[in-house]
Amino acid sequence: MIDLSTTYLGHALRSPLVMSAGPLGEDVDAIRAAEDAGVGAVVLPSLFEEQLDIESRDLDRHLTRGTESYAEALSYFPAVGAYRLGPDAYLDHIARVKAAVDVPVIGSLNGVSSGGWVQYARLIEEAGADALELNVYFIPTDLDVDGRAVERMYEDLVRDVCAAVGIPVAVKLAPFFSAMAHVAARLVAAGAKGLVLFNRFYQPDLDVERLEVVQDLRLSTADELRLRLRWVAILYRRIAADLAVTGGIHDAVDVLKAMMAGAAVAMMTSALLIHGVGHLAVVRDALRRWMEEHEYTSIRQMQGSMSQRAVAEPAAFERANYLHVLRSYRQPSR
Repeated sequence: MIDLSTTYLGHALRSPLVMSAGPLGEDVDAIRAAEDAGVGAVVLPSLFEEQLDIESRDLDRHLTRGTESYAEALSYFPAVGAYRLGPDAYLDHIARVKAAVDVPVIGSLNGVSSGGWVQYARLIEEAGADALELNVYFIPTDLDVDGRAVERMYEDLVRDVCAAVGIPVAVKLAPFFSAMAHVAARLVAAGAKGLVLFNRFYQPDLDVERLEVVQDLRLSTADELRLRLRWVAILYRRIAADLAVTGGIHDAVDVLKAMMAGAAVAMMTSALLIHGVGHLAVVRDALRRWMEEHEYTSIRQMQGSMSQRAVAEPAAFERANYLHVLRSYRQPSR
């Protein structure tokens, strides 16, 4: 019997497949279908800091730093009505999802400052969420703010939220820190029980004819997975937190790679938007077949087996790999 179970943020999951934050999580029926297809847990869509700030008109100092006027800064964000789930509706949604499914339900907050997050973190816990994911989406453009100040902002946010709630907290990070391993350790010291690697930054494009900034969303591809695998493999068992891979998980092989690197779970959104929620069952069944063919009996048996701690050449995850890859390229023959 193949055992797909794993643990994440203190919860026993029947499989490592997690529906990450996205539009499918707004639909209770889609979440039920995901449970039927074998999902281990669900991360609900994010409640955005701007929703809380626009309603309360009380932006935190971290967000207003570098802006010339509060009103102008707010004008760049969607109006309250543009968000599908407002703050109150979001809490109701958590309660409905919890009543509908038996898998762990993880709430999500997206922003950059403590502000109203502490209050809503408590409310999300009270609504029944089993855990909380902090999705910190921040681009430091202030020339006077150095890297350490940015790191302290993250630490303060995590510490404040973790102190306010009893449920476990995971932090969804971008990969752009100059010392990722140090930042990871500091966030765990601040109270994070999990790290989600990595947040995808949706970059704007430029229309050279209309002289406009173009905003579009491009779904992830498996090509994005390597960066996630590298850092999960480096951090595995070096920090006291669960690791989640998000971005680039599309099929069973991607999940296997994430597990072998050291992840507790593999999160999916783009693949489900492309193929539908039923794709979870396809991935689950392919995962079982591969494990049977290769004589694995459990997910736990393979977790971390290809991490930096386990492989014969751990330098392959560091600079040595860079040199070998550059030398390995061969110009195609014509």
